[in-house]
Amino acid sequence: MTQRLAVVTGGIGGLGTEICKHLARAGRRVIAADLGGQDERIEQFQQAVAEFGEAISFQALDVSSFDDCADFAAAMTTKHGGIDILVNAAGITRDVSLRKMSQAQWQDLMRVNLDGVFNLSRHLVDGMSERGFGRIVNISSVNGQTGQFGQTNYSAAKAGIHGFTMALAREVARKGVTVNSVAPGYCRTTLVMAVPEPIRDQIIAGIPAGRLGEPHEIARTVAFLTDDDAGYITGAMIPVNGGYFMSF
Repeated sequence: MTQRLAVVTGGIGGLGTEICKHLARAGRRVIAADLGGQDERIEQFQQAVAEFGEAISFQALDVSSFDDCADFAAAMTTKHGGIDILVNAAGITRDVSLRKMSQAQWQDLMRVNLDGVFNLSRHLVDGMSERGFGRIVNISSVNGQTGQFGQTNYSAAKAGIHGFTMALAREVARKGVTVNSVAPGYCRTTLVMAVPEPIRDQIIAGIPAGRLGEPHEIARTVAFLTDDDAGYITGAMIPVNGGYFMSF
């Protein structure tokens, strides 16, 4: 298998770190792209992936900036060669009911969670198409399928990500580029574990599998979709939610 270059946005988060590890184990060179100026988090990430040596590196990136993404794409392509795999995993929450939501809470989330997917994909898809190979995986959410109280902004963005996925998949299917989305359910991440325990217990009670998901269970799905042999899967949303939401 060719050693391909992968970029994971939100790469130093709990889920992002696991995705980086799984891609590295699959023989990829991985760039974890995330906000700079987070020295403690970056150091923790580097310790977590130290066993992989130079196979995983960190690069600062603000996915909400179209120009920053353009500069990043150009610099990484010049330094490392073409970027073959893009995992759009960067995301934030600004939870509040719509009647209390400010314009800033809506726009800030959209700039990261939805615009960020466009910003970097826009600057990488041409290179993938020209080389005849590319894998784009966008991290959606079960709440983009079901909706969730206090998350009109988040649910809209995550649903929008899959609409983006299907449309782009049609545009580049004949170029050797696949575009898919993964919709995690409730997983053992920092955000979910910060939810008060009684509410978390209610969530778990509604999951047929009877437990929270683990980040590595999402990461292995991403690794599968980015495999060289996964070229006939495109425009799909893969739910990884323990049966929390099932659709026909």
